[in-house]
Amino acid sequence: MDYRSGEMGVFIAVAETGNFSSAGRRIGLTPSAVSKLVGRMEERLGVPLFTRSTRMLQLTAEGALYLERVRRILADIEEAERLIASGTGAVPRGRLRISASVAFGECCLLPLVPKFLDAYRQVELDVSLTDAVIDLVDDRTDVALRSGPLRDSALMARKLLETRRVIVASPDYIERLGAPVTPRDLAHHNCLRFNFRRAFDEWPFRDPVSGEPYGLAVGGNAHGNNGVILRQLALAGVGLARLGHFHVAEDIAEGRLVPVLESFNAGDIEMIHAVYVGHEHLAVRIRAFVDFLVAHIGKAGSA
Repeated sequence: MDYRSGEMGVFIAVAETGNFSSAGRRIGLTPSAVSKLVGRMEERLGVPLFTRSTRMLQLTAEGALYLERVRRILADIEEAERLIASGTGAVPRGRLRISASVAFGECCLLPLVPKFLDAYRQVELDVSLTDAVIDLVDDRTDVALRSGPLRDSALMARKLLETRRVIVASPDYIERLGAPVTPRDLAHHNCLRFNFRRAFDEWPFRDPVSGEPYGLAVGGNAHGNNGVILRQLALAGVGLARLGHFHVAEDIAEGRLVPVLESFNAGDIEMIHAVYVGHEHLAVRIRAFVDFLVAHIGKAGSA
């Protein structure tokens, strides 16, 4: 009989408490029994999981990696048992860790959080907003909402929306400095840019007559590391910003921002996906969350 799931539980207790005595009290075993069990695991794995000192235990690099994996394994076991015990109508529950870009999170994800939590009262959402591309396993993230091409073929993905980019400015900016008529006019305008792009920054355009695409270098005196910053600067009349339509659709509809150079728009489409680690038995809470996003976001902001 394979008792490894029980051993994993003991290992987690030791990792979280830092010593055999505290772990033993938590799980009802003597310190010596816990020590022998951990030693047996290390012998089987062929690597030390802890470094020992007179005061406490610390995870080795291998131990930290093992801890990350066994937590997921035991969570999957628990989810499987709940699924079987409650039939096909298993209730989503537990902590759900979500990562999203700052702009998409602010505009599309956070407004849906109250509705999701109201529908799934046993799910605890843990949301992080960052424009950095994270490793889902290393960062212990269940679902990441990503824009652009998908690079990791090991991940499962569901498309949430397609959106084009649009150059916008505030009515105040246009009143003061005028609207550019052709992309060449941007040489006389303040163009707000992302600071994580290459130094030679180009905006793409398409000739309205020939249909030929081309890029044009732009410049300005303000940069930001996410779309939220550039949108706020554009709203304040600082300059022109090129942003995802989903991010500024409401501003355009209500007249706070005005699209410019639309006849030269390159028409490049950015896809936003929900990505997650593929698993034969996907956790119910993950499936419920992704299905919820697909149903509620759909084509919103994709104009």
